[in-house]
Amino acid sequence: MDFSALFSAVFIGSFVFSLTVYSVYLGFGPGSEDLRDPFEEHED
Repeated sequence: MDFSALFSAVFIGSFVFSLTVYSVYLGFGPGSEDLRDPFEEHED
């Protein structure tokens, strides 16, 4: 495995990991109180 393939694999892996962490932060972080829940708004 040459250096460019290793660099590409590390870059893509860290990008996917950071995107996942940011998505979890948006979903469950401090701003999650402002999100609306359509299932809570709907009453039978």
